[in-house]
Amino acid sequence: MNTTKNSTKLLALNKPKGYVVTRSDELGRKTVYDLLPGWVYEDEWMPIGRLDLESRGLLLFTKDGKVGNFLTKPKNCIKIYEIWVRGYVTDEHISLALKGIDTKYGLLKALQVEKIGTGGAKTKLRISIDEGKNRHIRRLFGAMKDFKFGTPLKVLKLERVSIGSFKLDLELGKYRFLSLDEEKELLKKFY
Repeated sequence: MNTTKNSTKLLALNKPKGYVVTRSDELGRKTVYDLLPGWVYEDEWMPIGRLDLESRGLLLFTKDGKVGNFLTKPKNCIKIYEIWVRGYVTDEHISLALKGIDTKYGLLKALQVEKIGTGGAKTKLRISIDEGKNRHIRRLFGAMKDFKFGTPLKVLKLERVSIGSFKLDLELGKYRFLSLDEEKELLKKFY
């Protein structure tokens, strides 16, 4: 399946909602390996970072631990997400997200936040972060209140659309190897 024009280090998956990012699940839930051929599991390809059960989007896999560490190390790689938030996200919320909010999980912040749509009492945002603490974006917005209703903001839908230079270009539930050019561009600071 792999040709010489493809990476031997990186595999991309467009993870649907409802799959856990783990090799096996003690609760019997579907894992991302259920979407991939058996050799991905058998050859010990490991996910680089995580997306929670309710999140979807770009997930990379590698067998090279150094590549995985490089791409998950804070400040090495910008990740971009598109999210729908329940509540009216104001410029003040965006300023807070950029400045950072001290939570019980540590300081959570975004590098960039852009409002890209609204619908009823929901706001669509594009968020960039360069670290990935557990449930980072959900907790960041959950730590803020909707000024109109006084309730916490809540991320209803989250999709990772890019990791570094690599942009999601796969149908939901599909996978492919990165090309050698895509690998080289993504890992240029690594080499």
